[in-house]
Order: sequence, then C-alpha cells, then structure tokens
Amino acid sequence: MRTLAITQNITLDGSIEMLGDWFDPQGQGGDSSDLLDEMHRQDERADGFLVGRRTFEDLRGYWPEQTDDTTGITDYLNQVRKYVVSSTMTDPRWQNSVVLSGDPIAEIREVKQQPGHDIVVTGSITLCHALITAGLVDQYRLFVYPVVQGRGRRLFPEGFELPQLNLLDTKAFDSGITYSCYAPA
Repeated sequence: MRTLAITQNITLDGSIEMLGDWFDPQGQGGDSSDLLDEMHRQDERADGFLVGRRTFEDLRGYWPEQTDDTTGITDYLNQVRKYVVSSTMTDPRWQNSVVLSGDPIAEIREVKQQPGHDIVVTGSITLCHALITAGLVDQYRLFVYPVVQGRGRRLFPEGFELPQLNLLDTKAFDSGITYSCYAPA
C-alpha cells in the first residue's frame, strides 16, 4: 500500500492557515538551499499529489505561470499525478490531473491501493481533517517556521487525539525552519 503523507508548513504555534506572510513558496532557495534539498528528496519518493479544489485552484493559478522558477517546484508540480477532491470541478485544466468527484475517503483508499510511491497532501485543511479522522494518514511531515501567527486553523481537527506518534525523522535548516516526520503508533 502506498504511503499517504500530509506535508504541511506550520507556525510554531501550530497554525497551517497562512494568514500572514510567513511562508514564501519561491523563497525556498538562497540561504535555505538545505531546505529545498529536503523538499526535493521527498518529491523523489512521491508520484501522487492530493489536494482539495481550492488549494488546487490556488496552485494552478500560480505555479504553471512561473517561467523563471529556480526551485524546481514548477517542474515537479507539472509532472506529478495530481488528485483533486472536488464535487464541482469537471475539467482540471492542468496536465496530469485527475478529479476525484465521488466519496473522497473511498476514492483515496482506492488510490492508496494502486501501485506507486508516496501520495503527498498539502494545504487543503478540510481534506486533511477528513483524512486524519478516517485514519488514512501514514505520515505527518511538518516544516515548522519560527513564527507565531496567533490565529488560524490547525492541522488536527478540534477534539481529535492521537495518544502516541513515532518520530521517524527530524532536521534543522539554516533558515531556522525545522522538519519533523511522525507516523501514528
């Protein structure tokens, strides 16, 4: 079975909702080249990218338009198989995209059963909450930014508990961002 990994950029106080300017998708190079290297390492292990409709539309409106992207993110997003959870979208208008329009949990379970590598979910807070509640998440990959936003939605739904997580990997980057990967126990 394929690994379903939630990969999120998160503030020190636990917000994944980007209400301020603490995250710059093009700012992953420069003095943060070690961070970009880690992102590419994870991309090499993933051949599926799962998002909700709003996150997909945000990404589609930005990344394919980048002609001078030195991070490699544009190339990765253009070539990876994108799965979009949406009951309203019929034409994704982005190469290698598949719309999952039925029961999202059942369809994602089916995608996990198909041959392949990791499936990564990012953004898509409502979708993440549904996946977490359904017990479909195999790994939580968190890039923690050294900022306190003081507000915003969190990764885990209100009242949801995971009594034990196993730490699989951790790294600190020159930028002050840290990475931790956890799996349910």
